[in-house]
Amino acid sequence: MKLRRDVFQAIADPTRRAIITLLTVNAMTPSAIAENFDSSRQTISKHIQILTECEIVAQEQKGREIYYRLNPEGMKEIAEFIEPFRKFWDDRFNKLETIMKQQQTKNE
Repeated sequence: MKLRRDVFQAIADPTRRAIITLLTVNAMTPSAIAENFDSSRQTISKHIQILTECEIVAQEQKGREIYYRLNPEGMKEIAEFIEPFRKFWDDRFNKLETIMKQQQTKNE
């Protein structure tokens, strides 16, 4: 059985989150990704490897180049975890908005 890295540990690192953000726009080579950081290419490659092991990023061979792209399916675990919290805060803000509108109506 192959052990997979913890997806939440992977996104805890700011550099890896920045890589994910870059890859939301388009697929990139490791060199193109590394150009966006002050870290060494080797350090960025390690971050990419972790994201790939977590299946957040997928690699694709095009000719002699390897391109990395965001794997939306890999983000599913994160989204499923966050969803109840998003709903909680949406409900809270909607209630606050209702209260504020009621106060505004009373003050008019």
